[in-house]
Amino acid sequence: MALFFDADWFDARLAAAHLARADVARALGISDIEIAEIWKDQRELSAHDVAILAALLAQPAKEIAARAGISTPVPKAESAISLADLAARLERVETTLAELKALVERLARQ
Repeated sequence: MALFFDADWFDARLAAAHLARADVARALGISDIEIAEIWKDQRELSAHDVAILAALLAQPAKEIAARAGISTPVPKAESAISLADLAARLERVETTLAELKALVERLARQ
């Protein structure tokens, strides 16, 4: 884990992706001045910022956090189930439950 923001590493990743710091600023929704503060280790990244940078640079979030400085948080598990996934699963369970209930009622009437 880097003690301070590893500007050289980030600049190399940006160059490899044909991106500039201004692209990072736009992706994070902050100004060029705020990006300069991040690069000078005067502003910390949030877990959300780390997730955005990971996607932008095609790097694991843990690597981004490690290169961003010692206090940078890592986003929660990247493979965590989203609320949309949970809602879809719940809908399938409720549908199956309704089908089973209808089947039991039909069998009870016979």
